[in-house]
Amino acid sequence: MEHSHGRYADFEGLRERAIALRREGYSLRRIRDELRVFNNDILNQLVKGEPPPEWTKRPRAKDDLRDKARELRLQGWTYDRIQAELGCSKSSISLWVRDLPKPEPRYTPDGHRALMNAGLTQLRAAQNREREATKQAAASNIGRLSDRELFVLGIGLYWAEGTKDKPYDRRENVTFVNSDPGMIKVFLRWLDLLGVERHRLRFHVMIHETADAAAAEQYWANLVDAAPNMFNKTTLKKHNPQTVRKNVGTSYRGCLVVRVLKSADLYRRIEGSWCGIVLGTDSTA
Repeated sequence: MEHSHGRYADFEGLRERAIALRREGYSLRRIRDELRVFNNDILNQLVKGEPPPEWTKRPRAKDDLRDKARELRLQGWTYDRIQAELGCSKSSISLWVRDLPKPEPRYTPDGHRALMNAGLTQLRAAQNREREATKQAAASNIGRLSDRELFVLGIGLYWAEGTKDKPYDRRENVTFVNSDPGMIKVFLRWLDLLGVERHRLRFHVMIHETADAAAAEQYWANLVDAAPNMFNKTTLKKHNPQTVRKNVGTSYRGCLVVRVLKSADLYRRIEGSWCGIVLGTDSTA
């Protein structure tokens, strides 16, 4: 049967034959060859509304995922849970399940908040354990210091935290100030290494006037194991009402000032040793 382009005699007859062939399992290509209809638009019109046979349908890789996603959504799963379970994108999940009813919230606002707080507590506890493990491992790597290591360490500590001589203000005396008990203990041990007798030391506390000065004085006296007559009068720092202080509470004990009497020669040795450290690290020296 010959057909002119765009015009067919007995279109309905052709349609009946096309549908019959479709129902027998013919593909579009076989129907085209059988009816000699080579215009794709007309060919599609002839079989319009008639589903293709199953064997012509190409299986899609995501069909199983789609079915599973719909099943999980009907069970009340969120997009995040479905994504974690199936490993597919949220955009695909949304496309597959958008016609399904939105599941009821699993938690009330208060319940959700409590769940988040519990999760944060667990996270912070895990972070604290990791932090402590790292610090303990680092501490164990140090071991016992040699006298030379302690000497060099003490020079660095003093030059960072001790008072220093200025060209415009000659004050060749050894005075160390710090709020860290560990720093104070290391500094005193360093003075022992240098042969500085404890009776040459004087101490005094610097602390905010709103803090418990008496408790701080007792704390520092116990730490350095010094008699009361080795402590000078505590310096009380005025509180600025415009400032919000964070160093408050029982753990705040101010700073301890450690001064070495008759220490001009010791100061010069410290300054010279620091210069030697600087020169020792100069790659061009």
